Amino acid sequence: MARLNLWRWAVWAFAGLYFLVPLTASVIFTVDVPGQGVTFDAYSKIVSTDGFTTSLLLSLELAAATIALVLLLMVPAMVALRLGAPKLRPVVEVVCSLPLVVPPIAFVAGVSTVLKWGPDYLSRTPLFETFVAIQNPNFPFVLVLAYVVMALPFVYRALDAGLRAIHVRTLVEAARSCGASWPKALVQAVLPNLRGALLNASFLTLALVLGEFTVAQLLGFTPFAVWIYSIGGEQAQLSVAVSVLSLLVTWALLLSLAVFGGRSRTAAKG
Repeated sequence: MARLNLWRWAVWAFAGLYFLVPLTASVIFTVDVPGQGVTFDAYSKIVSTDGFTTSLLLSLELAAATIALVLLLMVPAMVALRLGAPKLRPVVEVVCSLPLVVPPIAFVAGVSTVLKWGPDYLSRTPLFETFVAIQNPNFPFVLVLAYVVMALPFVYRALDAGLRAIHVRTLVEAARSCGASWPKALVQAVLPNLRGALLNASFLTLALVLGEFTVAQLLGFTPFAVWIYSIGGEQAQLSVAVSVLSLLVTWALLLSLAVFGGRSRTAAKG
């Protein structure tokens, strides 16, 4: 037992060094200015830097739309899968896992080809306006569609774990026997018991959207991750400072999610 505890502490120490050493080096790089000593100018300039607010708000809007759309698609589908077609679960699992197999560069190449093909063949149809609208730089809905596909593996795993922990059929049949419609049974009986799974899926999707670079860059849009890269060549310290701050905010969200999820489970048991 003592040997097992030793190995456990060794793994924790290695993991801590793996994450903390690069983070510490990044923080030192942002605050240690040659000839000036320690200064926090890189952090104080973040909010006032041109493009910061616009790109961050765009990423948050894209994240909110992606979370809403992917949950709207996946929650009813997963519940229906468990109630009516459990034998199709392996097929759905494989389909939702495909984005992990397809490289992002290949995925965005396909999306770009479709976007270039649309105006050539649909210019005289009502769909042409749709192709133009989804590429609006103020809110590129095409990125939402791409992020929904990329988030499928994570959302599927989170929801599947949540559904395994509850008796979906019993909850739905109880709600139906009380006179609830199918949508009402889903909203009032199933969703409250999936709070933890929904939070996990939402957080993973938020992290994906805030950190995604390849698709947005190659399609020519400038959300937060692309903005960080664009200022890296001119203001390296500012770019690293924003990255460090984003990482800390992500960790804070993860910690809040863990605390909130733990309280929810404790309240449910009580």
